[in-house]
Amino acid sequence: MLCSLHIANYILIDALDVDFPEGLVIVTGQTGAGKSILLGALSLLAGARAEASVISEGADSCVVEALFETSGDPALEALLEGADVEADGPRLLIRRVVSRSGRSRSFINDCPVPVSLLQEVSARLVDIHSQHKSLLLTDARFQLSLLDHFAGDAAQLEECRAAWRSLQELRAQLSEARERQRRLQADRDYNEAQWRQLDEAKLVPGELESLEEEQRSLANAEQIKESLGRALSLLLPDGELPGMSASLKEAGRQLEHVARFLPAAGPLRERLESARVELDDICDEIGSMDARVDLSPARLEAVEERMSRLYSLLKKHGCQTVDELIEVRERFAAGLSDADLADDRIRTLEKEEKTAEGRYRLCCAALTEARLVAAPRFAESVTASLRFLELDRAVFDVAVCAAPEGPAGTDRVSFLFSATGRDPVDVAKCASGGEVSRIMLSLKAMMAKFTGMPTLIFDEIDTGVSGSVADKMGRMICEMGKDMQVFSITHLPQVAARGNAHYVVTKEVLPDGRAVSSVREVRGRERTMEIARLLSGASITPAAIANAESLLSE
Repeated sequence: MLCSLHIANYILIDALDVDFPEGLVIVTGQTGAGKSILLGALSLLAGARAEASVISEGADSCVVEALFETSGDPALEALLEGADVEADGPRLLIRRVVSRSGRSRSFINDCPVPVSLLQEVSARLVDIHSQHKSLLLTDARFQLSLLDHFAGDAAQLEECRAAWRSLQELRAQLSEARERQRRLQADRDYNEAQWRQLDEAKLVPGELESLEEEQRSLANAEQIKESLGRALSLLLPDGELPGMSASLKEAGRQLEHVARFLPAAGPLRERLESARVELDDICDEIGSMDARVDLSPARLEAVEERMSRLYSLLKKHGCQTVDELIEVRERFAAGLSDADLADDRIRTLEKEEKTAEGRYRLCCAALTEARLVAAPRFAESVTASLRFLELDRAVFDVAVCAAPEGPAGTDRVSFLFSATGRDPVDVAKCASGGEVSRIMLSLKAMMAKFTGMPTLIFDEIDTGVSGSVADKMGRMICEMGKDMQVFSITHLPQVAARGNAHYVVTKEVLPDGRAVSSVREVRGRERTMEIARLLSGASITPAAIANAESLLSE
């Protein structure tokens, strides 16, 4: 419940500190006194948009602060815990500060919080029913929500929402997979052609370097053979192994003979022998190289053709080496594999989607059944309330129809009404202002029983009614006040007289010319006179006072 309210520098309110009791709290005041301003300040705590225009003239900021006493709501506790807001027992202090720049700051138990959290928390603490909210009567989501509260299908509804989220996630994944498959399929022919071309090229790491070396050899084979032959002829003048090698060997023997007389000749003989062995080895290698040099024009043509093919592939794919070309080939192969995997992924997702859709359909069917069972009882209860409020021939009906699938199932609810008891039609097309007020009160009274709303604020819900109907509306609102805290902003004395506490909003002009609004509780004689004012207007007659005393004594 709302325990206290502090407002500073909000439009016409300079400073306000007021405490509120449990039960039915009445708020009255002349038109223009500032009752709507009070509601506007409360709406800031509910997360309404903040604007600099709400700040009183001459002030730098405005502050709205409310102290609530909570009832151990697990969902509320979870919200606060998730936002790291420190609990203060059953009490919850909410504050909103709006600066001249138009920016605002929000606090819960003095912890800074985002406006989104303020909205979620306030929604579990207070429900403000302003005059324009009668438009909710024609809102399909509002109607469905009311029926669900009455049916007590919260668990089924949450299960349906979870099934819907799961189904939507799978559908999104499936859509993404199909789009990826489409892109892969569009590239598949190209990728396959490129892969096949590279695969048929039989690429070998380091092949190009070997081919380039072989091509140089083949292209210059005649010159190479001529040079090798010349070199060999110089080393072997007679074309045989003897020659320079034989001369070195003979020179070595001569040095060996003199080494007995001249020791220094011994090492020279060894060096000549080493040179002779090296020369023989060089001659063998030159002969082998000469034998390997191929003078085949066909082989040269084949090598150059292979090199041309590799150069063409390198240029086409922007590569520098055959190793890079092999990497490109593997990427094309992976793309083809991805296309096959995409097909498998789609088949898997389609199976999962079918399973999730079946689960969702079962949830929808359970919800539909619960709603169809609850709808007649819901309609009967509202009809009884309307007849209590002197719509003696009224009929209220609830139609549950098929609707496109969504998180709340596949149902649409329509409220049907007839003041004459015949052929009820959509409530938006037939209800007058007074009838709408009575329908909304009946629905709110029902909501109070099923939603567990701690504080309910009615802003002139009794508009358009008077006399005995107003008296009965007062009784109904008073009955609601037995189970919860109810604020009723009203102009009807029959309603005002039934409150547990009565507050009056007044406006006065200060000596400096500024108009300010204030709120004060009235009791005893003051309350009698306020109700008399509601009965008779500006001129309070003795009959109005007597009538007010009679209303208060009931």
